Amino acid sequence: MTSRFLVPSRPPDRAAIARLVREVRAALAEDLGTRGDVTSRALIPVAARGHATLIAKEPGIIAGLPVAAAVFRASSPAIAFRPLVRDGASVPALTKVARLEGPLRALLAGERTALNFLQRLSGIATLTREFVRLVRPFRVTILDTRKTTPMFRELEKYAVRCGGGRNHRMGLHDAILIKDNHLAAVGSVGRAITLARRHARGLPVEVECESLTQVRAAVAARPDIIMLDNFSPAIARQAIRLIRRRSRAKIELSGGVTLATVRRLAALRPDLISVGALTHSAPALDLSLEIAQDE
Repeated sequence: MTSRFLVPSRPPDRAAIARLVREVRAALAEDLGTRGDVTSRALIPVAARGHATLIAKEPGIIAGLPVAAAVFRASSPAIAFRPLVRDGASVPALTKVARLEGPLRALLAGERTALNFLQRLSGIATLTREFVRLVRPFRVTILDTRKTTPMFRELEKYAVRCGGGRNHRMGLHDAILIKDNHLAAVGSVGRAITLARRHARGLPVEVECESLTQVRAAVAARPDIIMLDNFSPAIARQAIRLIRRRSRAKIELSGGVTLATVRRLAALRPDLISVGALTHSAPALDLSLEIAQDE
């Protein structure tokens, strides 16, 4: 079956864009408070206009230009935002990624909020691309997780796609993933999968296993995906052989995956490797906005 866990690379849909606008306005309002940009009001004439350039100060993958544009539009509809690269582009240091022009106060008001989004999302995309690069020879898919910033999951998962990764489930609503605490409540892997199948209604069913014993029970119950959580490479190799012999389930490796370990795990030939670090530990990509007043 085509798993909804594996959302292919695509731009946000209309509903996502509508949510984005709300999130952007809320983020900008957080920065402006009730009094607005008091520094710019004190120093910049209301009629002053300016131009600016967004610059990537280090190499990386760009993600979030539409978000940055939305921030500046929320700051003032009179700001013109022209991207010079596309989201997902790999850029060297000092690349100019966008040009802007408009009311100078509005450019200054939107600067930090736009950079916060752009640096965060580009950092996620950049880290994702590095994981994808390391596993490419093994044809393994890199997945994200639900370890995202509250209220910004859709944006962060979009950034993962910009980096060449794919999305695990978007939330608790679009796939069944039986984890250790579910198993503790239900009592056994086989019973949990059987119950899940009764209520799946077309959703994929995945089960998290922490031992070879659980893997054997999962194989017998025939889920769509078997996750090997925190298995050592040696035990994971045994589990993968067992699953390949007796099941058509996809195999996912998960648990503390890093850039230092992902290639060794990929060499075991699973189908999927999920990496929480893509969204919970990605360093921000260094970008800056250089603003100048029009003469």
